[in-house]
Amino acid sequence: MDTIARVRRAFHVQGWSLKRICRELHVSRNTVRKILRSNETSFSYERERQPKPKIGPWQDQLDGFLNGNRGKAAREQLTLIRIYEELCSLGYEGGYDAVRRYAKKAQGSAMADAYVPLFFAPGEA
Repeated sequence: MDTIARVRRAFHVQGWSLKRICRELHVSRNTVRKILRSNETSFSYERERQPKPKIGPWQDQLDGFLNGNRGKAAREQLTLIRIYEELCSLGYEGGYDAVRRYAKKAQGSAMADAYVPLFFAPGEA
């Protein structure tokens, strides 16, 4: 939002050219044009769903590795890189980032199940 205001101020108040705005503010020319042509105060893009074409068939094996890690001590758990290498040895052709994202999402949902009350009765804490 700060960048949008700076670009509009530079163009309308100070009279800078598009090229100078790009150079001085380190913003691409397409971004400057987009800011000046619209009346938006903020721009955001969020993907509605993450496509998982390569990891889809391997989710069961990945879940098995992640579930196996939960019962082990910290020193005995497999790292995500090691889990990725194990999947590759089984025939997985996707990337490490997809495995990391899936594992983070799977672990995040497991952590969300815990309930910590934020309100305590007097003398109960």
